[in-house]
Amino acid sequence: MRRGIANLPLHYGKAPPWLFKRMTVLAREILRVLVAEFGPEEVLRRLSDPFWFQAFGCLLGFDWHSSGLTTTVCGAMKEGLRGLEGEMKIFVAGGKGRASRNTPQDIEQHCDRISLEPAYLVYASRMSAKVDSSALQDGYQLYHHTFFFTPQGEWCVIQQGMNTTTHYARRYHWLGEGIEDFVCEPHAAICCDSRGTVLNMVAQESQGTRGAVAALVREDPDKVIAEARQIERLELPHRHPIQFGDLNTKRLHKILLKTYEREPKGFEEVLGTPGVGPKAIRALSLIAELIYGEQPSFRDPARFSFAHGGKDGHPYPVDRETYDRSIDFLKERLWGTKINHSEKIKAMKRLNAFFSSPR
Repeated sequence: MRRGIANLPLHYGKAPPWLFKRMTVLAREILRVLVAEFGPEEVLRRLSDPFWFQAFGCLLGFDWHSSGLTTTVCGAMKEGLRGLEGEMKIFVAGGKGRASRNTPQDIEQHCDRISLEPAYLVYASRMSAKVDSSALQDGYQLYHHTFFFTPQGEWCVIQQGMNTTTHYARRYHWLGEGIEDFVCEPHAAICCDSRGTVLNMVAQESQGTRGAVAALVREDPDKVIAEARQIERLELPHRHPIQFGDLNTKRLHKILLKTYEREPKGFEEVLGTPGVGPKAIRALSLIAELIYGEQPSFRDPARFSFAHGGKDGHPYPVDRETYDRSIDFLKERLWGTKINHSEKIKAMKRLNAFFSSPR
């Protein structure tokens, strides 16, 4: 699996209607070329790459450094593919805010039309969101979740969270190709401008803690709570990133009763248990550390930053020669596709109109 994270300034508001309309059309034409040339699976691979996705958003005309690039580009793709999912072999579910909560229903509706079993796709959608909201606690609250999949069951996810304190958003990319473990090192391309101290339960270094938590929740809940009450009276150095305020023993007891009945085999099943959220994971990791001596990782998975030239000159001016070369390349690929002559002419006119209009 490949996954990436990008940090972007948190911008409010909406894309101008004139821009969004054009983005929808251009996104559809670009995706048509990609599907015709490389197939829908390759489209998912590219969407899962934060570098490619950022460049794609810039090509569509959105600000390189805006958090709105994520939601607007995903929205433009969803709108552009509407009614063409069968032809393009790419289905889109979810979106921003309330739309993100409808992702399971969207997946099921699409799957019903093509006679595809939706269970695993719904699970992948929920688990990717659960990992980035509870297992990787980096201070960003998820508010956007878009799920792409093909009739063969390949999938990718683009989701985004916000941190209203720092006024930054962080974007997460997932690719289901070859996935074997949702909860161990699912990161390959981690991109952001800053790193901090996080609770990273999906790090390789947290393997011992994950195993300890899985063992912990199979213990008698009363016994675990008795140990937790002992921990509440301990004092740790101030630098310890997990707070004792997370040990709400009454709430934790309810969670433990639920997990005890389910007998989860591993951390992934613990994480997937309804009601197990960020506070429960912090509490369980703290108890696992102090009882079993297994310390979780606090390493932020972000490793480097990236940027693309923008219209306002930041981080550097747009390279017009490269930009024009990309347009020419796109036109050449468009002429080489298998769509009929009239469709090519229409697509070319839309492409020329977009790049010729004043902005």
